[in-house]
Amino acid sequence: MINSYKKNGVIGLILMLTVLLGGCSDKDLPNQGEPLIEYIRVSKPESSDSLLIGASQGSLIAIVGQNLQDTREIWFNDQRASLTPTYVSAQSILVRTPSNIPTEINNKMTLVFGNGQRLEHNFKIEISKPVVSAMNSEFVLTGEIATIRGNYFYPPLTVTFAGNVEGEVVSVDDQLMQVRIPEGALPGQIVVKTNFGEAKSDFWFRDNRNIFLSSDPFTGWWNKDFVVSNPGEGDPKAINGNYIRVKKIIPSWAWTEVAGGPPDAMGPISKNIPDEAILSPDKYNLKFEVNTIKPYTANVLKLNIGLSDFNNDQFTWMPPYDTKGEWKTVVIPFEELAAAYEKAGVKMRVNPNGYHTRLLFHGGGELDCDISFDNFRIVPKIIKE
Repeated sequence: MINSYKKNGVIGLILMLTVLLGGCSDKDLPNQGEPLIEYIRVSKPESSDSLLIGASQGSLIAIVGQNLQDTREIWFNDQRASLTPTYVSAQSILVRTPSNIPTEINNKMTLVFGNGQRLEHNFKIEISKPVVSAMNSEFVLTGEIATIRGNYFYPPLTVTFAGNVEGEVVSVDDQLMQVRIPEGALPGQIVVKTNFGEAKSDFWFRDNRNIFLSSDPFTGWWNKDFVVSNPGEGDPKAINGNYIRVKKIIPSWAWTEVAGGPPDAMGPISKNIPDEAILSPDKYNLKFEVNTIKPYTANVLKLNIGLSDFNNDQFTWMPPYDTKGEWKTVVIPFEELAAAYEKAGVKMRVNPNGYHTRLLFHGGGELDCDISFDNFRIVPKIIKE
């Protein structure tokens, strides 16, 4: 009888364990020493509930799990992270994601243990797509090399110009690259593409929008003799047809007009400033190309732009400035001109008949001037898609 009771008790215990274990998930079972990643979070204790499925380059993260103490290496894609032994325990690892750019991307984090065992976990390193900020000169001749500035220029990359032609990348680092201008490049945005995305410029290459002062052909009241139509020996190269070259001694406070005139003298080009630029100057830039054979070190260049009359207290473009014989693009936020005019008691207003324009050297200090100008334009800061 006693044996029968014992036998029935054993059978009952087995049945109970079977039911209990059958109702357990894998998570409820005790870990028998196998490494396990439960989750990844940010490293700040106050943000410990912020769980991560990815992180940007160089981020400090906490890996939380079980049996992690024997971790010897951590890889993100094909880049090995720097691992500090004191930051490794059975339950967690503190590690900073690599800043280097992966060549092969699998969006995996891989832990390698002392016995050679590997543990993979889905984790994406978020790498920024390129940012295209500016060109040293927005006007560069075919076959010559342009310098483009920005960020996240991670090779391999391509640079495509309007006209759907690709430039030859001559050199590149994270924030600057040099590109040879291809045959067939047209005015328009440029597109930089990497393995991590693409970006369009908010400027135009060879920007022909809203040019209000040009020498193609010459119009206006002043100094037609400053216009260079057929550059000779010693002249800067033409980048967009004719250009203005001021090559003379300008005495201190000498009144020296460079170019411009009222609307009836400038012609239809005087109407090329957009109404929106007059109403919302903070959305626009004044741009022009400059080439200094001799540095701009003294005197002052006064600018009348977008006004309905001439004003002697206009915005001043101050020295020093030196391009060392190369064409460069000058960028001035248009609101700076508007503020300078308003301070002098003159407010810009929309004028359907066109605007007065004047470039005037008039300031202190004698200037041995050899400066060329081209392509004065008012263009949007941001291109709306």
